[in-house]
Amino acid sequence: MPIDESLPFRPIRIAALTVSDTRTPADDRSGDTLAARITEAGHTVAARAIEKDDVPTLVTRLNGWIDDPQIDVIISTGGTGVTGRDVTPEAFAKVWDKQIEGFGELFRWLSFQTIGTSAIQSRACAGVARGTYLFALPGSTGAVKDGWDGILKDQLDSRHRPCNFVDLMPRLTER
Repeated sequence: MPIDESLPFRPIRIAALTVSDTRTPADDRSGDTLAARITEAGHTVAARAIEKDDVPTLVTRLNGWIDDPQIDVIISTGGTGVTGRDVTPEAFAKVWDKQIEGFGELFRWLSFQTIGTSAIQSRACAGVARGTYLFALPGSTGAVKDGWDGILKDQLDSRHRPCNFVDLMPRLTER
């Protein structure tokens, strides 16, 4: 899809959340990959954290970032699988006002090109909560690359045509 170079680029502020019971700042490769891609695209990493796979803990973190006027978008990595400890979609569902169903569908289609039928195990999802976008990606670096490079890089670029998420930001809280 085309980027209209005649339009100004509008950087946004993105919080990066790694959901994991085992990762630390020293070995958070998917979080590092996400943060690097955010910065390389010209956006700001407004916050970054690692949280355990626990719905109340995740909801608290998400609500804090959603209510922070310095954060426009939250992107998580991890916790989107089908095991008992994978609870990121459940936490997202507790805070969002609207789900963006097409995100997960498109992510799985892109992921299928890379990992075949294993893509069905992903519960990648997205939504909007009180004017903030939320995107949940699986916890591998490959999944972060697929999600960022294949969807988010363009949809979070104000110059992307025919439309993008950034242009809709001022209208997300309309009633």
